[in-house]
Formats: sequence, structure tokens, C-alpha cells
Amino acid sequence: MHGCGFKMKETETWFSRAETAAKEPLPRNERVFGIAIVVFCILMIMFFRAHQMQSTGFFTSKFGTLEIIMLYGFWVFWITTASLEALFNQRLLSRIVDTFGGVIFASIAIAWNLVVFPFDFTYFVNVLPESIRFLVQWISNDIALVIMVVLMILHLLAAIYCPFGYKFVNKKRFKRKKISD
Repeated sequence: MHGCGFKMKETETWFSRAETAAKEPLPRNERVFGIAIVVFCILMIMFFRAHQMQSTGFFTSKFGTLEIIMLYGFWVFWITTASLEALFNQRLLSRIVDTFGGVIFASIAIAWNLVVFPFDFTYFVNVLPESIRFLVQWISNDIALVIMVVLMILHLLAAIYCPFGYKFVNKKRFKRKKISD
């Protein structure tokens, strides 16, 4: 028995388990999670846009056109990939976006904003109602930097994984098409 509770044959590898998982239909809870990701990303875009419109001081003078593209592009990427899975019940479409640039763009966007760091987290809570500010006012510039480094590492790991996911899903579709012909 494998550590996760799955029975694993001696010849089975993580590669073969991933291929098997890609063959299964997208469960309802994953579709719901995809919708939740879309809602969260839209809220984050609105949150950052409110900072821009109200000139709260959260965005520093370093926040220029390229930083805007990188910040909002990151959230648009996640809206796109989560929408594709949630709405169309297909992993293939989101894997194509992930594999052919989406995750790499997200990694670059995080890295760019990490290097430039056009934020001042002292003002992060300024657009929130007083009653919920305590939820995020603990985030300082240093904590934000750590979070961004972790996000960048996770996205770089995803950039390595996504081509495998795409290959498995595409292979499954090819087999289905061949059977139905």
C-alpha cells in the first residue's frame, strides 16, 4: 500500500498514476472549485483596482504600465484556466493554456513584481471595511515578499508539470476519438 492509501502495483509509477487520473471525468467538486477560483480572482482584481482608483498609497511610484500588465495579467490567467475547466468540464483546454505559456507568464509576472515590488502593504487594508481589516492587516511587506517567492516557486513547478498533464489529457482524447470512429 502506498502512503496516500492507494494500492500501487510494483510496476506503477507516479507517471502512470497521473495518466490514469487524467482519464477520469472532471468531478463536480473540481468544477465548483474552478468557479470559486474565478470569483476569488475577480474579487482580487476589483480589490487592486479600488486601490488604484482611490490612490490609497498601496501602489508606489514604481507601479507603471508593465507592472499593471503583470499584476492583472496574473489574475486574468487564473480566471481563464479555471473558467475553461469549470465551464467546459474539460481539462484539455486549461492544460493547453497552462502548457503553452500561461504558467510561465504567471511565473514571470510574479518574478517581475517581486523584483520591482511596487507595493506598500502598510496601505493594503485601506479599501476594506473596518470590520474585516483584521483578516489581512498582518500582511507586511516582508510577509508579502515571502508569499510571492512561494507563489513563484509553485508556478515554476507547475510549468514543469503542465506539459505532462497536457500530454495525458490529449492522449486520452485521441484514444476516445479513435474508439468512436
